[in-house]
Amino acid sequence: MNIHISKNPTDLGEISGQKAAELIRSAIAEKGFANVILATGASQFGTLQTLIANKDIDWSKVTMFHLDEYIGLPLSHPASFRKYLKERFLEQVPPLKASYLIDGEVNPEEECARLGALIQQFPIDVALVGIGENGHLAFNDPPADFDTENPYIVVNLDDLCRRQQMNEGWFPTLEDVPKQAISMSVKQIMKTAHLICSVPDLRKAQAVKDCLEHEVSNLYPASILQKHPNCSLYLDELSASLLSQ
Repeated sequence: MNIHISKNPTDLGEISGQKAAELIRSAIAEKGFANVILATGASQFGTLQTLIANKDIDWSKVTMFHLDEYIGLPLSHPASFRKYLKERFLEQVPPLKASYLIDGEVNPEEECARLGALIQQFPIDVALVGIGENGHLAFNDPPADFDTENPYIVVNLDDLCRRQQMNEGWFPTLEDVPKQAISMSVKQIMKTAHLICSVPDLRKAQAVKDCLEHEVSNLYPASILQKHPNCSLYLDELSASLLSQ
C-alpha cells in the first residue's frame, strides 16, 4: 500500500484526484477505454473536484459504476448517492460512454443481480473509495462479508455508520437514516486494478489506525486494502494522527 499524507483535505483532494486522472488517461491510452468506480460522501469532495478539473480526459471512453446506495431513498432526497453523482460528477463532465447508477427504489435483490451481471463485463481500471468511521469499505460494515462472490449485495447498516451519515448533515435524525443499502461487495472492490482511497479528517483517525495496524479482519473491513497490489491511500495530517509511525 502506498500511503500519502497531505497537510489538509484540500491538498489531499488535489493529489488523489490527479492520480485518478493519470490512471484513467493511462487506461484510455493503453486500451482505448477506461472503466471506473466512483464513491460518494464528504471524503470524496476534493478528489472529484480535481478529477473534473482535468479537461484532457476523454470521458466518452469512460464507463462508470457506483459503489453503494440506500434502499428506499428517493432520488430527490439530499442524501441520495445517485443525486450526488449526477450533480457533482455526471453533470460536470462531458457525456460518458455509460454510467450505471444503483437504484435503491426498486427490488434490491433484482437490482443487485442487474448490476452484478453488468459489472462482470467491465473489468475495473480505477476505483475511488473511502473508509468509514467504523472502518467500512463501501457500505460493508463490520463484520463485513469477505467471502461472497456476488458483485453487489444487500447490507444492514450498523448504528455507527448511520450516525456518521446523520452527523455529516445528510439526515436530520438517526431515525431518518435508512437501515439497509445496496453495496458493492468487498471481493468486487478488490478486483479493481488500481484503488484510490481518500480519507481526510480527524474523525477517521481511529478507523485509519485500526485498518492499517491490525491484521486483516472483517471486523476492520478496510483492512483488506493491505492485500491489494495497487492501493494508494491518501490521508491528511489529522486522519493520520493516531498512526504509530
